[in-house]
Amino acid sequence: MQSHTLTADERAIEGLPIRLVIALVVGVASLSVMMNTLGGIQTLGVTELDVQPEPEVVYEGDNESIVVAVVGPNGDHVSNATVIASGGTATLESVATASTNASGMATLSLSPSLGPNQDEGTVELQVKPPAGSQYADERENTEVLVLRD
Repeated sequence: MQSHTLTADERAIEGLPIRLVIALVVGVASLSVMMNTLGGIQTLGVTELDVQPEPEVVYEGDNESIVVAVVGPNGDHVSNATVIASGGTATLESVATASTNASGMATLSLSPSLGPNQDEGTVELQVKPPAGSQYADERENTEVLVLRD
C-alpha cells in the first residue's frame, strides 16, 4: 500500500486559481453595485446648475458687462441664485458677485487682466444656489475666455 502525504498531493491546488478569479470578479461587481447605490443616495433630489455667460469671450482691460443665465439641466432659468466670478488663469481686481433676477439672469461687471507673456486666460464662474432649494453646483461651469487685444 502506498502512503499519501499532503505535500505530495497536487490535486488541492488544481481548482484554486479559477476559484480566486471568480471570487475577485464577484467581489468587484458587488463593490461596484454598492458604490453606485451610495452615490445615488447622496445626490437624491439634487439638481446640478450651470451658467450661460454672454458674451463668452472678452478682451483684457475692457470693463465688460457679462450677463449670466443660471440654468438647470433642462434649460430652465433659476432665480435668486448668486453668481460669483473669480480669476481663473486671468486676474480680476476682486471677486465679483451678482444675484439672478426673476428670469434667472445676473449682470457682472468685469475688468480682467492677463499676466506677462499670456495671450489668453479664463474667468471662473460659480453659482451659490438659492437657500432651501434642491439645487447644487458641484461640477465645473462654463468659463469666460479673456483674450489680449
